[in-house]
Amino acid sequence: FDLAYISLDGNIGCLVNGAGLAMATMDTIKLFGGEPANFLDVGGGATAEKVTEAFKIMLKNKSVKAILVNIFGGIMRCDTIAEGVIAACKAVNLSVPLVVRMKGTNEDLGKQMLKASGLPIISADTMAEAAQKVMAAVNA
Repeated sequence: FDLAYISLDGNIGCLVNGAGLAMATMDTIKLFGGEPANFLDVGGGATAEKVTEAFKIMLKNKSVKAILVNIFGGIMRCDTIAEGVIAACKAVNLSVPLVVRMKGTNEDLGKQMLKASGLPIISADTMAEAAQKVMAAVNA
């Protein structure tokens, strides 16, 4: 599936597109007192299948207590990621809190899709808000 995955010692699963954004996401989680469970870069061509596979990989780590998806949609469209996130939640029967931050191409459509899915997905607009919300979910 061409996913860049590195396991770490924390409890917050991270699914991000781009190595730079992944590093910034992990730094922001740490800034708010959390520890990333992994580095996972889905790259620019994330399909529903690829996102589902990414969720499966992250959830193999039993210490994952929440997942943070942080996507910048340049080439990658936010509606495509939303479709993948919805499919992945259903495929893995997600039982940990999920925070999603999407910015960029088709962002509004992607957010509408997540909201309409009926799944308990926590939405965030900024990286700081996403980190705060994922920490609140882990500590709930």
